[in-house]
Amino acid sequence: MKNAIRLLKWVLKALIFFTLFAFALNNQHEASLHLFFGQQWRSPMVLIVLAAFAVGLVVGVLGMAPRRWR
Repeated sequence: MKNAIRLLKWVLKALIFFTLFAFALNNQHEASLHLFFGQQWRSPMVLIVLAAFAVGLVVGVLGMAPRRWR
């Protein structure tokens, strides 16, 4: 039974990976992100989405950090 659950976890992880990989391949067109003071960042759409995810991850971890320090 443990082997079946372990196999199911790996299949689920592989499915998520290939779904995200297909998303990255389909979103390679150039996009621009307009920042403050007229700044502009031009890069593939997938990098902008990945950067937004990373910033959200960092903000979430930093938001939880004070609770762990107590």
